[in-house]
Amino acid sequence: MEDPNRPVTGYPAPPNGHSSNPPPSYPYPNAAAAPPYTAYSNYNNNPYYQPNYPDADSVRRANCLRRIFAFMIALVVIFGTITFIVWLVLRPQLPEFRLDSLSLSNFTLTNNSLVSFTSEIRLTAQNPNKKMRLVYEQIEAAICYERDSLSQTMLPPFSQDTKNETSLTANFAAAGSFVEKRVVDGVNRERGEDGNVKFNLRMLSTVRFVAKAWRTRRRFLKVFCGNLMVAIPGDGRFGTLTGGSRRCQVGI
Repeated sequence: MEDPNRPVTGYPAPPNGHSSNPPPSYPYPNAAAAPPYTAYSNYNNNPYYQPNYPDADSVRRANCLRRIFAFMIALVVIFGTITFIVWLVLRPQLPEFRLDSLSLSNFTLTNNSLVSFTSEIRLTAQNPNKKMRLVYEQIEAAICYERDSLSQTMLPPFSQDTKNETSLTANFAAAGSFVEKRVVDGVNRERGEDGNVKFNLRMLSTVRFVAKAWRTRRRFLKVFCGNLMVAIPGDGRFGTLTGGSRRCQVGI
């Protein structure tokens, strides 16, 4: 007689007409041994899955764009190399300017902020280059008190050979020109202290560097001659530059 408290073991009895063999085992009883699942697992056996390969026209266009881009890079590198070699050979240098003299005549400045005078400034332009000529095409000059312009003029264009010096003369005139009140106050204060007034000369020119068949594009050349001390007598009839000639600042 079987013990009713004995634990049940084994498989349940199959129903009538069925085999009593145990159920078949899976090919991967251990889940860790199964091959990894990927997103493409179902695509490989899917007859409706069509891989999206690029067409021949797209490939040709991409190759053409890559060739054009590579050609542009090579062109920039070649052009930069040639420019650098030319610069090493020619070694372009900025011109040098020296202010030689400044005279001021009939200088009057009224309380109504009106200024009148005539002035002549003489300069020397030097080309320090051994292999390049300089061509000045347009030259504007202004005589200023601090940053305020008192009179402006134009100088004629000219060219300079290598290692050359050129004398320039700039003539200014003002007849009752209006100036700011700060100019009136500043000039009167300086004249009252020691009779000297500091002026500035500003010049702007377009210049080209030329060496036989090679020439640069037009560049703006800036010349600044500052702190030009002019002794102006009480009647203002004739004033001259004190301290002699001086170098000017040059930049592009």
